[in-house]
Amino acid sequence: MKKLTLILFLLSSFASFGAEYPSHWWKKINDPNKPDWEILPHEAGLGELVLSKRNELGIFSNFAHTPFEVYGDRYASIEGFWQMMKFPDPTDSKDRRNLINFEYPFRRSEVMMMHGFEAKDAGNAAGSVMKKYAFRWVTFKHKKFNYKDNASGSRFHYKIISQAIAEKIKQNPKAYKLLMMTKGLKLIPDHHQDPKSPPAYFYHKILMKIRDSKTFRRSLGFAPKR
Repeated sequence: MKKLTLILFLLSSFASFGAEYPSHWWKKINDPNKPDWEILPHEAGLGELVLSKRNELGIFSNFAHTPFEVYGDRYASIEGFWQMMKFPDPTDSKDRRNLINFEYPFRRSEVMMMHGFEAKDAGNAAGSVMKKYAFRWVTFKHKKFNYKDNASGSRFHYKIISQAIAEKIKQNPKAYKLLMMTKGLKLIPDHHQDPKSPPAYFYHKILMKIRDSKTFRRSLGFAPKR
């Protein structure tokens, strides 16, 4: 009898859990052309939510077109913010990349206004130039750093990416409302990640901190909710 009661309790708990959120967030998708990198919505574990680009949760992707302002400049997406750092900064007289700026396919200001794979591809093109000249650093506001060093450069990168994601959420009411709707769920990316990647890569963890931590939200400049 006790075993039956426990089973009924678990079933009712699962049912109430599912009723709190839109069911299509976990909709099963059969796509024979699914890319190898993708994690589909229905592949989430219990209590998990894939931030899939196949539904409205794609707004949380770095690729999403979610214009915002941060550190005095405007960007079309987090991806544009991230990738523009790989390009020469014309306002920085010490940026050696300005000597070979003709080898870059875009200007930094152009990348700032990109989103989606356009921004990603621009960054990849800049990466090829970086590899050619052994540039292991990028710049932001005249600060030169290696965002992949898993040390001071990665920590600085995490700080500015976290602030950019926070501004994206604050300045896009739809994104803020949707993020609050995910309370109680563990957010996971829609692509496979190397667990050894620097912390800025784990955008889903930054989003959960923004959602769940009042202290973290205050540190990023969120106004208190009345």
